[in-house]
Amino acid sequence: MAQQKKLIYKAELQYADEEKYPGATVLVGAVKMTHAGAILTCKKAFYYKKTNFFKAIGDVIINQGDTIKQYSDYADYDANLKKAVSWGDVILKDPSMTLTTDTLYFNRGSQLLFYKDHAVIKDETNVLKSKNGNYYLENKKFTATTAVTITNPDNLIESNHLDYYTNSGHAFLYGPSTITNLEDNNKIYSERGFYNTKTDISHFVKNAKLFLDDRTIEGDSLYYDKLRGFASATNNIRVIDTAENFMARGNYAEYFQKTDSIFMVKRAVAISVVENDSTFIHGDTLLVTGKKDHRIIRTYNNVKIFKTDLQGKCDSLHTNQSTGVTKMYYSPILWSDKSQITGDSIKLLTNKETEKLDSLKILGNSFIIQQDSIDPENFNQIKGKNMYGKFIDNELKNLLVKGNGEAVNFNRNDAGVLETITKQYCSNIEFEFVNKEMDQIKCLNQSDGKTYPPSMYPENDRRLKGFLWREDEQPKRKEDIFIKNKKTVRTKLAKPKPPTQNRGSNSVGIPKVTDPKKGETKKGDNPTDDSKKSTVNPTTPATKDKLKKTEKKKEKSNS
Repeated sequence: MAQQKKLIYKAELQYADEEKYPGATVLVGAVKMTHAGAILTCKKAFYYKKTNFFKAIGDVIINQGDTIKQYSDYADYDANLKKAVSWGDVILKDPSMTLTTDTLYFNRGSQLLFYKDHAVIKDETNVLKSKNGNYYLENKKFTATTAVTITNPDNLIESNHLDYYTNSGHAFLYGPSTITNLEDNNKIYSERGFYNTKTDISHFVKNAKLFLDDRTIEGDSLYYDKLRGFASATNNIRVIDTAENFMARGNYAEYFQKTDSIFMVKRAVAISVVENDSTFIHGDTLLVTGKKDHRIIRTYNNVKIFKTDLQGKCDSLHTNQSTGVTKMYYSPILWSDKSQITGDSIKLLTNKETEKLDSLKILGNSFIIQQDSIDPENFNQIKGKNMYGKFIDNELKNLLVKGNGEAVNFNRNDAGVLETITKQYCSNIEFEFVNKEMDQIKCLNQSDGKTYPPSMYPENDRRLKGFLWREDEQPKRKEDIFIKNKKTVRTKLAKPKPPTQNRGSNSVGIPKVTDPKKGETKKGDNPTDDSKKSTVNPTTPATKDKLKKTEKKKEKSNS
């Protein structure tokens, strides 16, 4: 037995051969070396007294108290530096994990183990693999770099840099990393974050993306609880629905996976992509519920809509993607080309096959206004109880007013000269849009009205009751949907009976509007000219009360 600088060794046979092993003591059989709390055993060893260096060969075992036990074919140990290098089928075990590699470096002074050419680490939950890695014994932490994977029965983690704690199962990811669920193939991508491999809870703080079937959730920060099926995201959020060509954006969102629902606030906007055009809908709160075949989008408070050929505003909006019906409530307003359209509630129907606007319903106090093309103080106006419209190629082509129809029209000739002003009262009115302007106005059923020269038209009748020009509220760019105007007044919703579907009605119960062949008042025509006289009775400037008295007198005379 010999002792030098606290290194103690023994063997069955000890000898020196300066010619063959200069400066070495050769130890053979049941070799045991003890140094600073570590015990090394092997079949054969060389001890270099001058440098205090120990070389172990065959069935090498290094045991450091209760912390680690290491097996290898070979090992070098520098007692001065307290550093060991083991190679050849290296196996390292501690109470929480097992490591296998070809070559392992051990710094006993800092309690650090590291490898440079691939290793596999197994604990009770996961299997970690990487090309390079450090293992810190004191806090049970692996810092793994280059081609890193962590696998368990549920997930696969892939990264080029992560910290993994064997006692807790916590993983901290740095740089581009993905987590793939092996059951449903859902994925998470991030460039920095935390993942608990035991609870399936993760939190990512850089370029986070959650891939779920046909939906992707992106954000600066993303929290995800896989078992609960819950995710929340903050700042620069994008929820992309590839199945429905739909996207939602905002700065805070919550996702409920089991019901496939999204709650979003802070500059929330829903975007529907159709061909080369997109519809942007913003509100204080955005709620998307239901599976992809039965999805409903609800938008609440300060709602604004922008599309290149259609804009809108209301306080509440409801879209059913399965039926293509969008409903606008509480002071709704639409701007379609040159027209401003209002009512108690507005419904838009989209053709599911073409994904283009099909028809329009304005229920209760319907009102359409167009500013005169030459004189901005004049407005063509039509109002009534309800209106039903038809779109062709996303352009509003005709409208039918049903009940209590009234109209004021400023009639110009081809040269743009204002010739007459017509005011009409009709039970029902139908009209078309030519070059996006009201034209071919036709009164249906009984009517009363009059056409005036401009100089003789009563000034106080230039605006129908309820007239309100709201151009300053119109979002003319998609960025304008975030501008908040005056608070929306919650008007009482009209609840009319649904229109009866009969002959002359289309599939959604909207009466068909056909080209009028007679009884039309075209722009440029002078209704006072007998040769162009309309079948519409000329209106008088009488009030509605006076008209009602006139109608009652007619009924008595007929009876």
